[in-house]
Amino acid sequence: MAVSKLDDEARAVALGDLPLWKYEPDAQGIRRTLRFADFAEAFGFMTRVAILAEKADHHPEWFNVYNRVEILLTTHDAGGLSQRDIDLATAIDAIAP
Repeated sequence: MAVSKLDDEARAVALGDLPLWKYEPDAQGIRRTLRFADFAEAFGFMTRVAILAEKADHHPEWFNVYNRVEILLTTHDAGGLSQRDIDLATAIDAIAP
């Protein structure tokens, strides 16, 4: 199924419900950084996100150092931010501390 990139208006509306995510024009996606008590907590969170991502067949770009997890969501097939990214960000926010 083809996925479409959100236009500026749809992106603004969607991000209104995701205040912890920041749009990055150069990356054509949204980013959130989370901090945890330690590596085990950060890794446990990443494991839960991985399960969500696998079920959605939509995988984040992410970076982890000790207690910090940085997530970038973009849809390469659409050339930028899509509803799939918004849906995954919403699901991530639901399990984030």
